This record gives sequence, structure tokens and C-alpha cells, in this order.
Amino acid sequence: MSSSPLTRRMALGTLAGIATLLSPLARVRRGHATAPMRIGMIGSGHVGETLGRLWTHAGHQVMFSARGMDAPKRLARKMFPLARAGTPADSALFGDVIVLAVPYGALPQLAQTLGRNTEDKVILDATNPYSWRDGGIARLAMQQGAGITTRDLFPNSAVVRGLNSEDMTTIAAQAWRRPPRLGIPLAGDSRAALETVQGLIWDAGMDPVIVGPLTIAREFQPGGPAFEAATTAAHLREILNLPAATQPDASRNG
Repeated sequence: MSSSPLTRRMALGTLAGIATLLSPLARVRRGHATAPMRIGMIGSGHVGETLGRLWTHAGHQVMFSARGMDAPKRLARKMFPLARAGTPADSALFGDVIVLAVPYGALPQLAQTLGRNTEDKVILDATNPYSWRDGGIARLAMQQGAGITTRDLFPNSAVVRGLNSEDMTTIAAQAWRRPPRLGIPLAGDSRAALETVQGLIWDAGMDPVIVGPLTIAREFQPGGPAFEAATTAAHLREILNLPAATQPDASRNG
């Protein structure tokens, strides 16, 4: 006999609760835990899969999306029950935080496609501009800084630049490494948005370093001194001439 829809929903809720309790966040991170969030992942390639895996393991919900549905559905099956699949518009509407994990050249069209679904939301821009691949928008981003360019494309959202400075292979290998952990630079104009993304970086097993406003985000885009630095938070602060942290890194708080 098949189970009722109510029984199936209750079972899914139980599985989600178990996944949260057994996550690295629940086992390891005390005092820095972010409340479970809904993350709209725009892109289901290497970037989207790597970050989605880290966040679902930490107890967050992720909706994967792409131009086609094959990749999002595959990732949703792999990360069930905390992952699901949808269109980019669905994903933007779903997310408390929207993550851009696509080639930079796709952003102008994507901004039009997502429309009002991104309004008043945090957008984490994990993309990088490359003129050989992304054309004129990349040349503009390299000239004035990707933070400013992305902010202009999504003027009604709180844009944070982050998780673009390291290759996903590096992040997958070094997330949750023994302290001192991998440092990840962040830049944004909204303090609340920066704090939200800061929590997600902690939950993914890395140490966030807030660099400053979006005008400074070019310091860790391609060509910047902190791009692919693959180092600790303390060393990142040295590279970027930032003051030393006034409190211990999250990784030291156990």
C-alpha cells in the first residue's frame, strides 16, 4: 500500500531534521551557527555543485537551476532531501540568498530574466569576468571592478562579492581542513548582507575576511593581489593591508 501525501511529507521532514543534526555545522560549529537558510543557486556546474554540497551538509536548503533541467535535477537527487531543482526564476524567488554561479557574460541577460525576483535580496556573486570568454561586460568589470558592475546590473539587491577568489577544486579540498582554515575575502556595501554571507562561509568550513565595500572587490578578482591566494584569513589580511582580527577566527572557537 502506498503512503499518503501527509506521511511522505512527515518522512521528508524527519530526514531533513536528521541531516541537520548530523551536519558538520551541528557537530563542529558552536557559537557561529546560522539559522537554516534557503539558497537559490543560479548555475549547476562545478561552482554550484561544490557550494551546494557544502551548504546542504550544513543544513541549508538549496534550489539548483540552470538553462536546462537535467543538471539541477541530478544535483537535487544527489543532495536529497535538502536540495531541489527549478528554473533560474524559481531559484531566485526561493532563495533568502541568491548565488550567481554562471559565466560572468551571462549576468546582463540573467538580470533581465530574474527581474523582480531578486529585489531586496542578498546576491552572492561568485563569478569572475574574463574578456576572452565574457566579452564587453567582462572588459567593463575589469576596468571598474566586478563588484560595481554586478551591483549596477542588480541595483535593487544587496550584492556581496565572495567565493570567486578560489578555484572550486581548492575549496572542495580545503573546506573543513584543520585550523588555520582557508580564508575567503568578501566585499559588499550592506553590512547586513555581509553578515549573512559571513555566516554561510563559516558554515561551509572556511574563515570569512570582510575586505570592505564593493569598490574594493577588485582586490580579489582576476589580476588582484588576493586572487587565488589560497591562504589563511590572517595572511589574507596581510596581503590586503587590513588590520588584524580583533577576535579569534571561527575555526579556533571549536
